[in-house]
Amino acid sequence: MRFDVVTLFPDLFAPHLTQGITRRAFESGQVDVRLWPLREHATDAYRRVDDRPFGGGPGMVMLAEPLETALAAVRADRGELPAVVHFTPAGQRLDQAQVQAWAAGPGAVLLCGRYEGIDQRVIDRHVTHQISLGDYVLSGGELAALVLLDAVARLQPGVLAAPSHEQDSFSDGLLEGPHYSRPEQLPLADGTSVPVPPVLLSGHHGQIARWRREQSLAVTARQRPELITAARASGRLSRQDEQYLLSLGL
Repeated sequence: MRFDVVTLFPDLFAPHLTQGITRRAFESGQVDVRLWPLREHATDAYRRVDDRPFGGGPGMVMLAEPLETALAAVRADRGELPAVVHFTPAGQRLDQAQVQAWAAGPGAVLLCGRYEGIDQRVIDRHVTHQISLGDYVLSGGELAALVLLDAVARLQPGVLAAPSHEQDSFSDGLLEGPHYSRPEQLPLADGTSVPVPPVLLSGHHGQIARWRREQSLAVTARQRPELITAARASGRLSRQDEQYLLSLGL
């Protein structure tokens, strides 16, 4: 798959694409990321990409013409424009189901806005998807684009040790439970210690799986109860799950 990123700050991407475990996806070409510096597509001698908004108001607006020129260059290079994503608080909140869909698709053009936003005419003419990370405002779309790229990259075959991503939070609509590693007893300054839950040392895979499921249910019920409601409505909870939730008073 291929992602074309239209951005004022291409240098923000290089460190992420070459670091960490997800770099495997970028280095192998499984996720091909191509950067399109917007100032290279400015149409005047000053390489201007923003101006004051018509009608007045604070801030600056990203000009339509450089964006149109950049998108035309992407189209000429790709042959056609695929999905065009605009990152905005007005967009649909990104979730794991969307990430999985993007990870199985051909890619997209990612428009990274700045300032007060981009000229609405570009959105109306080209944007097919608007995505938000949450109910807050970032300085620009670059961080949101990196989040999407990271989430998509880690789902590519061979990037993570199988089946790591299958146990991620939200992979089955619930949050992931806690994890433990060495030492078995964590010594504290007061001379006591905190043990790993005994079931994880039992070697009984069925009991461990059930414990992890119950921990997932408990964490989800405590942190995101609406996800339990959604899981119930979609029939994803077993009778054993419901019995455990009942024991929690839920």
